Amino acid sequence: MKKVFETAQAALDGVLEDGMLIAAGGFGLCGIPELLIDGIVAHGAKNLTVASNNAGVDDFGLGKLLATRQISKMMASYVGENAEFMRQYLSGELELEFNPQGTLAERMRAGGAGIPGFYTKTGVGTVIAEGKDVKSWGGQDYILEEGIFADLSIVKAWKADATGNAIFRKTARNFNPPAAMCGKVCVMEVEEIVPVGSLDPDHIHLPGIYVHRIIQGTHEKRIEQRTVRTA
Repeated sequence: MKKVFETAQAALDGVLEDGMLIAAGGFGLCGIPELLIDGIVAHGAKNLTVASNNAGVDDFGLGKLLATRQISKMMASYVGENAEFMRQYLSGELELEFNPQGTLAERMRAGGAGIPGFYTKTGVGTVIAEGKDVKSWGGQDYILEEGIFADLSIVKAWKADATGNAIFRKTARNFNPPAAMCGKVCVMEVEEIVPVGSLDPDHIHLPGIYVHRIIQGTHEKRIEQRTVRTA
């Protein structure tokens, strides 16, 4: 089955619809599937729930979908650096389900492994635990967190072959593999598509079985906060 598509719009054709749950890879501004996000903006799908470590910044990443009011709910860990996110949340336009980073990553990984839920100590005794089942083992309380089963995953890899076997570089590996695993359909943006068989099997972070569609991405690297000497 051919997985490589020419454009983001072609790769997303037939898989986008209003009201869907999307798992998006990326960590800060690293490993963001920017072309796929642009494709969703162009499509116009709305009332989206997006699970991602963060919501990008005002002019990049998921911030573009916030600007077009296509996201109605974020499931995220870090919500700084985005003035529009703050404005929408404080005005009641945007729903937020806050997750500790490790919990969010494990919820995605659990969904990809077919695990409906797991217990964790993270968040016990805080607002994170409100409304969640609590059980005790060995004198310690644990709260139940549900696995994330997304309708669509959008991720970005460093290298991949045409079958979807992928390698992620440094911090881009934090959320991209679990995000890819938990989607019914996974569309992957790749900085470099290499010949099948050229990747060392021991170096592959995500097997191609999880990837359904692939597009060629870019090598753009952004700096989230830049501080320079004044003199």
